[in-house]
Amino acid sequence: MIDLVRLILNRRGYTVLGANGGREGLDLIRKELPDLVLLDLMMPDMDGWDVYHQIKSEALTRDIPVIVITAKAQDIDKILGLRVAKVEDYIAKPFSPQELIDRIEQVLSSRQETASHES
Repeated sequence: MIDLVRLILNRRGYTVLGANGGREGLDLIRKELPDLVLLDLMMPDMDGWDVYHQIKSEALTRDIPVIVITAKAQDIDKILGLRVAKVEDYIAKPFSPQELIDRIEQVLSSRQETASHES
């Protein structure tokens, strides 16, 4: 999935860094401090929600917006993700390239609006 996301987003001018698991992803997030994290809940070495909570519990990374990507498209999962964990957005697989781009641009746009109001 990383390669597909990279292809879609590189064509739109985004720089994409990918990780093959939660631990590698957390290290990369701490090092690079990206503008946005696309987090797949299904990872080989860590539960995606654990990764999410780790991102949000650290002062260095807590303000980075996270879009959760999962194969679990049931409404209850979406409600849990958005309301309980308070993720910025949620995308269910399979998704179209345009849906991915739209969601990313929406989250980044609202982050910029929030930052400009705080200045």
